[in-house]
Amino acid sequence: MPLQMNRDVFITCAVTGSGGTQDRSPHVPRSPAQIAESAIAAAKAGAAVVHCHVRDPESGAPSRDLELYREVTDRIREAEVDMVLNLTAGMGGDMVFGGVESPLPTIGGTDMVGASERVAHVAECLPEICTLDCGTMNFAEADYVMTNTPGMLTAMGRMMTDLGVKPEIEAFDTGHLWYAKQLVKDGVLEPNALVQLCMGVPWGAPDDLNTFMAMVNNVPDEWTFSAFGLGRNQMAYVAASVLAGGNVRVGLEDNLWLGKGELAQNWQLVERAGTIIENMGARVITPAEVRGKLGLVKQAPQS
Repeated sequence: MPLQMNRDVFITCAVTGSGGTQDRSPHVPRSPAQIAESAIAAAKAGAAVVHCHVRDPESGAPSRDLELYREVTDRIREAEVDMVLNLTAGMGGDMVFGGVESPLPTIGGTDMVGASERVAHVAECLPEICTLDCGTMNFAEADYVMTNTPGMLTAMGRMMTDLGVKPEIEAFDTGHLWYAKQLVKDGVLEPNALVQLCMGVPWGAPDDLNTFMAMVNNVPDEWTFSAFGLGRNQMAYVAASVLAGGNVRVGLEDNLWLGKGELAQNWQLVERAGTIIENMGARVITPAEVRGKLGLVKQAPQS
């Protein structure tokens, strides 16, 4: 594949995630006010897109509470700084089996709901983008499976498209891209799809460059892609993605550290990514430019 560096790059900041990081850093936001404040600071630092989960404000545990999503959405839309809102739709597909000898019934941590419930907060808040995890995979823990069946993905994808919310395909391995292309072929997703290449998430695609380029080479030319690497390779993947023709994602969902022994804040990760992009001779683009590129329509604050 010839080198086709991206000269006009947007930064996504993944603000908080749903992993068990809330007690590993004081900078991981929990409450809607904290999540919105961190997103606003990231946008001021150069993030055109903010990708948001919500958490229980007291425990920090991941949540699907509609009121929490509504508050985060309202706070972001009422902010003076502009940003493209991207809400997760990855919750509600968690299966935790009971062990290798007695897998059923499932045990605590299982959160399996139907397509409509998984997309309920998207219908309520109408973000410009929401995520669509395009496959089932073993996800780090011994008996936990992230569950996204073809039927579920077809139903959720149609709902998102019908709502006018652009799905961001989350591809954790090449097979996920294969199925995403089928969703486009079937008319579930629009041809100008948006995809996030997720590198280094156990047990998806490892974060080596050969695997990364295999992922990139499976992205159709008419799609827009972004990429991230988990943990210490986060900034290396800023450079790698730009060189490969893509956009970038950073943030506390994927990496807690700015340097050895130095916990990061979201805005610092965005600022560092912007410096890398500009030092490569590329330009960090604005939320308005992202909307033009992806065909998004900004929603006004609700009165």
